[in-house]
Amino acid sequence: MNNKIKVFIFCISTVASSAASASLDFGPLESLIGTWKTVDSGGVDVAPGQNGSKVGRGGPAVEPFYEVITFKPAADATNASEQYLTAIYYEQEVFRKRDDGKFHDQRGYLLYDKKNQLVYNSYCVPRGVCIVSEGKSGSKIDFNTSKEGIAQSKFMVNNALTTGFTMSMDFTDEDILRYAQITSLNIYEKPFAHSDSSTLKKIK
Repeated sequence: MNNKIKVFIFCISTVASSAASASLDFGPLESLIGTWKTVDSGGVDVAPGQNGSKVGRGGPAVEPFYEVITFKPAADATNASEQYLTAIYYEQEVFRKRDDGKFHDQRGYLLYDKKNQLVYNSYCVPRGVCIVSEGKSGSKIDFNTSKEGIAQSKFMVNNALTTGFTMSMDFTDEDILRYAQITSLNIYEKPFAHSDSSTLKKIK
């Protein structure tokens, strides 16, 4: 196929895709679309310490971080002929402030249910764990997860079991996103509240 024709077809499909996503109603999630970066003060992660770490096995390891989150229009879907959802896709990359090393990577969707005024946060992390949480729609959303909303590998079930997830997301102020979340774990034979909090600013 002629290269000019290939480019032309690609441009048409891109425009069609953009037009389709532009016609979708993302509700309050519309204002999230774009790229966000942590403000200078940074975020804080408190995770269970590894063997040989300064805090010891299962101790509270505090890690200041910065991150970049990009939200993009995705698609719509109808569940069981009744529930209509629109989705935005997001990529979250988190880096240690002390050495710029990436220590967390997350891919997910925020799903808007206009009829029932609900938002779902459906995501996976490359540890063999996926979460679905939900909360009431708005510019401030409190997400909660049921037991049925947690999927994890057999290894994680036996060694680092996720038992719950809560998250407060606030984007009431223009171009500012704040969140605080707790992932409840059972690790090293005891419970641990793995927490993360950050404030981000939209950069484009």
